[in-house]
Amino acid sequence: MKISELSPEYRQPPPHAGFLTDLSKVVADVESFDTSDSSAEKLAADFRRVLTNLGSVSSSLTYACRIQIWKLANRLWNACVDRANCAALSRAPSARAAEAEIRQAAPELLLLAGAPDEIPLAVAKTANYFRCAGQEWLNLGRLDLASACFEKATLLVSAAATEEERDVLLDLNLARARAASDAGDQSLAVALLSRSKPLASASPEGIKSLAEGYLSIANAILTTKPSDPGVEASSLLTEALNLCEKVPSPSGASPKPPNVEGLKGRCLRLFALERMQANDYEGVLRSIRISRSSMGLGGEHPSMVFMALQAWLGSGNVAEAERELERLMANAEAPENLCVSAAEVYLASAGPEAARKVLVALAARCRAGGAAAAVRVVTKVVDGGISSTGRARAISELVSDERVVALFDGLANTRERGAMHTLLWNCGTEHFHAKNYDTSADLIERSMLYLPRGEESRHQRARCLRVLTLCHVALQHLDRAQEFINEADKVEHNVHCVFTKIKIHLQKNEEDETIKQMKTLVGCADFNPQFLVLITHEAIACKSVRVAVASLTFLLCLYSTGKPMPMAEVAVLRNLIELLHREHGTEADILKYFRRAKLRMSDLGVEVFFGNGAVGVRELNWFAANSWNMGLRMGHVQNYDLSAEFFELAAEFFGASSNLEGDGNQFTVCQALIMSVTAMLNAEEQNNSPLTDCDIKKGVEMLSRAGKLLPLIWPSVPVASDQVETNNFLFLHTFNSYKLLDRMDTNAHPQQLQLVKNFASSKACTPDHLLKLGIAASKGTPPNLLVAEFSLKASITSALASHSPNYRVISGALRKLACLPDLTDLNGSKSDAAYDVYRQAYQIVVGLRDGEYPFEEGKWLAMTAWNKSYLAARLNQASVAIKWMKMGLDLSRHLESMKEYIAGLEKYLENFQKKFDSEPDDCILLEKKHDESSQQDGGPSTSMSCSMSQPVLVV
Repeated sequence: MKISELSPEYRQPPPHAGFLTDLSKVVADVESFDTSDSSAEKLAADFRRVLTNLGSVSSSLTYACRIQIWKLANRLWNACVDRANCAALSRAPSARAAEAEIRQAAPELLLLAGAPDEIPLAVAKTANYFRCAGQEWLNLGRLDLASACFEKATLLVSAAATEEERDVLLDLNLARARAASDAGDQSLAVALLSRSKPLASASPEGIKSLAEGYLSIANAILTTKPSDPGVEASSLLTEALNLCEKVPSPSGASPKPPNVEGLKGRCLRLFALERMQANDYEGVLRSIRISRSSMGLGGEHPSMVFMALQAWLGSGNVAEAERELERLMANAEAPENLCVSAAEVYLASAGPEAARKVLVALAARCRAGGAAAAVRVVTKVVDGGISSTGRARAISELVSDERVVALFDGLANTRERGAMHTLLWNCGTEHFHAKNYDTSADLIERSMLYLPRGEESRHQRARCLRVLTLCHVALQHLDRAQEFINEADKVEHNVHCVFTKIKIHLQKNEEDETIKQMKTLVGCADFNPQFLVLITHEAIACKSVRVAVASLTFLLCLYSTGKPMPMAEVAVLRNLIELLHREHGTEADILKYFRRAKLRMSDLGVEVFFGNGAVGVRELNWFAANSWNMGLRMGHVQNYDLSAEFFELAAEFFGASSNLEGDGNQFTVCQALIMSVTAMLNAEEQNNSPLTDCDIKKGVEMLSRAGKLLPLIWPSVPVASDQVETNNFLFLHTFNSYKLLDRMDTNAHPQQLQLVKNFASSKACTPDHLLKLGIAASKGTPPNLLVAEFSLKASITSALASHSPNYRVISGALRKLACLPDLTDLNGSKSDAAYDVYRQAYQIVVGLRDGEYPFEEGKWLAMTAWNKSYLAARLNQASVAIKWMKMGLDLSRHLESMKEYIAGLEKYLENFQKKFDSEPDDCILLEKKHDESSQQDGGPSTSMSCSMSQPVLVV
């Protein structure tokens, strides 16, 4: 026999005894109110374990165990209620879910324990616990868990017969209806409410609860807009109102209990809301009239007044809407935000004209939120559109009212004050961008009413003053604008204020003051070079070239600092030069900036200064072409000093361009170098001041550079007519080289002769070029007669060799050759050399058509030849005199300009020959020899006789 069978003390405890002990311990833990974050989750897990264990032995539970479980479950339920009312416990979503799970453990334990006989209404109590647990899950949004609780409760009381169980079933149906409504199944919710009507009819509280259910479902339908068209909020609200009527009053007569009247008022409010959503304004007003007739105006909910206002506005009755708004404002229980919303709705229909009256009423009505209400009202007016001047003026008058401004006093209204300022600022800037400057200035000035005077608003105040300045500048109220910007500068001195001052001075044509302000601008702490570019644009728009030049000059001075700049330095220089071109007498300044461009090009490099690619090439070519054009322009006005420097710079720029683009600009470089030296020599002659050694050296170097380029650009074939410019520059190179050699200390005559001979042998040489070289050589200090004689003779020879001889050149060369001092022939005879020139002229003249030889030049030849006989006659050299007389007479016979003189000359020659025919002079033998030579060459005969007096022809 076992010991357990002999003594009761040693019997084994039943298997569920430990589970009950565990349950008791967990319930005690719930009652201990542990506030740690993980406490609720741990307790929920413990109850899941306990329920699982008890469920496994539920069939073997004794009656005593069931009673004990009921007691522990009731203790647990009461503890859960206390925990729900405890503020120390966590209200996090996870903690609330764990608490709901702990609460549900109580009815689950009752369900396991069954319904002991000694416990009254055990089934109803278990079902009620399940219902309450389900409602807790419903409050947490866990519809699945809530529905599970409701289903368990429904199974327990579905066949209920007692009054208590019917009450539980009614509450359960109402809870299930709410769950179905939350799940979106409004049809099921309505069905559950309909099923509850027999259960609710037994008590006034049941009827009231059912009416609450209908009201709740109707509210959900109005809020969520269900897709089921069969369920209408109006029918549900009608049911709720009918149920309210069925609730008996305590004494059997009206009025109904206050809670029922309140429920009825809520139904009427929802009914009005439903009609409002359907835009049935008459239905809204009918509901409101019913509510007022039953409840009176004293206890009317403020929302009913608001809906009445909306309905009257919807039906177009603004006057009634205004009365409703006044009624709402007079209602002390109406929330301030509702009053503001009503004002917004009213103003949306009544227009901005009523805004001032409404806002003043709000200022008297609202206490704590008056400033916020004012902001909302003004915002509503602004949202209606501010493009019209009338609406903007209404806003301006509205916000400038002293009563409205007073609402924003105090630190508590700082945020609202800032909001109002921002609102008015935005309105003002909108009109500013629309170029309604008068309206913009008014709104911006009103916005300053909402700026505090403290340091924190200094920046905003200065900004407003600057915008007001711009408005008055646009309106051409320049003095008023200047007052505003001076005030802004006092409030906050910065670059924007100085820039605006410059705009005003430009508008007033005060150039000196503008330039003075520019110096202040550059010294500002927040200065940005971009402002100088803006000033340039403003100055050009105002046609103030001087100010534009000054601003670019200031900008140009900043490039040495290495700061980021808004424009490339080359662009600044280009714009400066372009602006200076518009003014007279700025050539020296233009030259200064061209020099700077050349210097910066040398310091930085061509591509760094001018830019890369095609842009850089265009910039460089612009400077090259403009310096060339300036050189030509200065040459035309005979300012040769500047012309020489411009051409020198042009050579540098074109040379740099050749390095980038190839050899296409070499001809221009050569031209610029030659033109620069030409201008230097012209300046020397103009100034009557000899070139310095430095200038001579520079000229020689430039001509040397040009001489190296000439072979590259000179054509290898005979020169065509379109290459005359090239010929001229080759001549200028020779001509300038000749002149520079003439200014050197050493005897340069042999070099000059060789230079001219080299040029004469080139394809570019023309008779006109040789004539000019001959003239220059004859005028030198001292003259180079060898070069002069060579050049003149070569000019005549090359001209005669042409198919169409240029007798203007030939006659000019003959005259200069005849006038050369110390002219000698090959035998060293001066007189015969001069006579050879005239004899050559005679040979040229003979056979020409009338007028082909220049008129004056022919006349000069004939007269000077005749006049040369005068001195010989005075010296008794009759033969020489007769020779020159005959030359003059023979030339006259072939020149149209001398026809009137021929008869007189012939008569005088005949008399002269008769006189001295018997008196040969010392030169007879030489004359005879010379006559023989002349006759062989086709010249005139020299046999003659003279008269006593010889006329001298005036040339």
